[in-house]
Amino acid sequence: MHNNLTVTDIQERIDQSRYHQMFRPKILNVNNQAMSLAIRVSMCPEFERQPDTGHWHGGVLASLIDIAGCYALMLVTDGQLLTLNFSTDFLQLTVSEKLIARASVRRVGRTVGFVDVEVEDENGNAVVAGKACYAIREDIKQT
Repeated sequence: MHNNLTVTDIQERIDQSRYHQMFRPKILNVNNQAMSLAIRVSMCPEFERQPDTGHWHGGVLASLIDIAGCYALMLVTDGQLLTLNFSTDFLQLTVSEKLIARASVRRVGRTVGFVDVEVEDENGNAVVAGKACYAIREDIKQT
């Protein structure tokens, strides 16, 4: 099943969440057939590990894994998605003005979905890798 969501559809859903808006995410592309999407976020002082370093805070990077994974899974399922768990592997110290998270649905069942996410810096270097697992609650529909 594909929901045939567009960049605009996903962006509108992200824009509804005040938490997600802290990251000012921009949906770059959506591929319903490949069950994948890309999200760009930009550095700001609130995202730094320490002031004036330009180093991204790990908590922001982990949130990006979860956000990208959740919205990728929306491409192929209805219902509310609840994070069961996710892992974040920090591949290198991340210093970049912009990051792009690319999320791909690995497997989706009736009640659980799995997503792989890779985050790249503005030069295309992989800086973070993650995996996420979500409960799919068909009894609670997405809005």
